[in-house]
Amino acid sequence: MDYPILPMPPDSWPAVREIYREGIATGNATFETELPDWERWDNSHRKDCRLVALEPIDEAVAELLIPLSKLHVLGWAALSPVSSRRVYAGMAEVSVYVAAAARGRGVGKALLEALVQESEVNGVWTLQAGIFPENAASIALHKSCGFREVGVRRRIGKLGDTWRDVLMLERRSSTVGV
Repeated sequence: MDYPILPMPPDSWPAVREIYREGIATGNATFETELPDWERWDNSHRKDCRLVALEPIDEAVAELLIPLSKLHVLGWAALSPVSSRRVYAGMAEVSVYVAAAARGRGVGKALLEALVQESEVNGVWTLQAGIFPENAASIALHKSCGFREVGVRRRIGKLGDTWRDVLMLERRSSTVGV
């Protein structure tokens, strides 16, 4: 299915935040345990590579020019800088989250493919992802979009009282930074 993928406007934050909350609740998406407010989230992500996937709408409805805030957000993807050092300006960390009700429908793949394209338009040559080894769906998604395993960071951090490993994956652009 084709999902409309658009730049993430600030007014989609409530839906994005809810999808992030669902990801946190799984215990396998992030070390985060509390939702950030808009300002904290906004400041920790690149301004140019933020996307939302929307529920498809038919052309007749689309012609009504419905505002984005009224459309159903199915997922989001964004990039975070890996370092403030200039040498790493072309590297970014990937976040992809899909609403629980939309998982398994190809939303994540559509978002990640679009994010890869958007990253290259904006000069990013390496994307990295840190994924809990238990999150098999996310690992498969990233591999399907050209990411490869580069290692495992053992017991890198605690989630609650449990030490967690993180599988490190990366994707090197074939067009940027070659």
